[in-house]
Amino acid sequence: MDFNFSEHHHFALTDRTFLNIIRRDIGKIAEATGFTEAEAGRVSLVITEMSTNLVKHANSKGGELLVKAICEENGKTCGVELICLDNGPGMSDPQRMMEDGVSTYGSMGQGLGAIKRQSDFFDIYSQRGIGTVILSRVYRKGKAPKSGARSEQKFQVGAVLVPKAGEKVSGDGWGMRLSLQGAHLIILDGLGHGEHAHDAAQNALQAFQQQSKQAPSEMLRGVHALIKRTRGAVGAIAQWNTENSSLLFCGIGNIAGRLIMADRAKSLLSYNGTLGMSMPNTINDQHLTWERGNLMILHSDGLKSRWDLSKYPELTRHDPTLIAAVLYKDNTRTTDDTLVVVVRATD
Repeated sequence: MDFNFSEHHHFALTDRTFLNIIRRDIGKIAEATGFTEAEAGRVSLVITEMSTNLVKHANSKGGELLVKAICEENGKTCGVELICLDNGPGMSDPQRMMEDGVSTYGSMGQGLGAIKRQSDFFDIYSQRGIGTVILSRVYRKGKAPKSGARSEQKFQVGAVLVPKAGEKVSGDGWGMRLSLQGAHLIILDGLGHGEHAHDAAQNALQAFQQQSKQAPSEMLRGVHALIKRTRGAVGAIAQWNTENSSLLFCGIGNIAGRLIMADRAKSLLSYNGTLGMSMPNTINDQHLTWERGNLMILHSDGLKSRWDLSKYPELTRHDPTLIAAVLYKDNTRTTDDTLVVVVRATD
């Protein structure tokens, strides 16, 4: 089974006057996803509460919303993902703040609780001095993923993919091919940004899907050969196998990554070059161990490379998409497309 993943729509909110415009535009995303009026109402309520929190707490430091449709090709899963990025003071006890009537600002204190009640999936991370990130997923009736589906795959994956401000599409992209043993994952960054970079990344994704499932280095050679008529892209492929606890990685260009283990972190190294243009005659796969609890974090150069997970106590216990969102909030360069992909081994 193969997947491609769409990008997030970005909404900056610095003033309450933008709320109606944002609610309207996000409503169009829900409508395009096939939501009924009642289902779209749940999305609207989540957006209203998230936006209200941003206006109250983000102050001059600002905040933003990231929204994308969640629709698998088989139609079994269909919904909307909403992420609230709040650069305000943060909370020392976010779980207590979700109780109705609890507030640090003298309000009714119902915002976080209301968001959680309207969500089919909810996660939150907040620390004093860091800010708050809220993740909500709202699904169409009967279209939420089955509770056991994720555990059967023996891994969890999440991502944040945001185009450069002012661009309609992202030049970054990622895709995944599943197997009974694990998966192959590719992340890509088309040279530059805008339509031509987007086309290069999408062509590379199609080329990735056409390759037989083999070692990452061999698959990258195949991708390289098939995208020579594009402007080119940098990219990396990771392959993990839960049966023998192995992880193979190979990258071309400035794709960055780390494998986070219980006692240490290890950088995932890429070769110099550009897929579709030039790459070394000899490339080899990096061989690593893939064990329960490991995190693999891959990202394009839209994210600063010196991020530090130790700044975020307990973050690694959260949903992979929320982890990606926290890293994006504090480390995006804002001058390029940004992609962050997080994979957790669950077995």
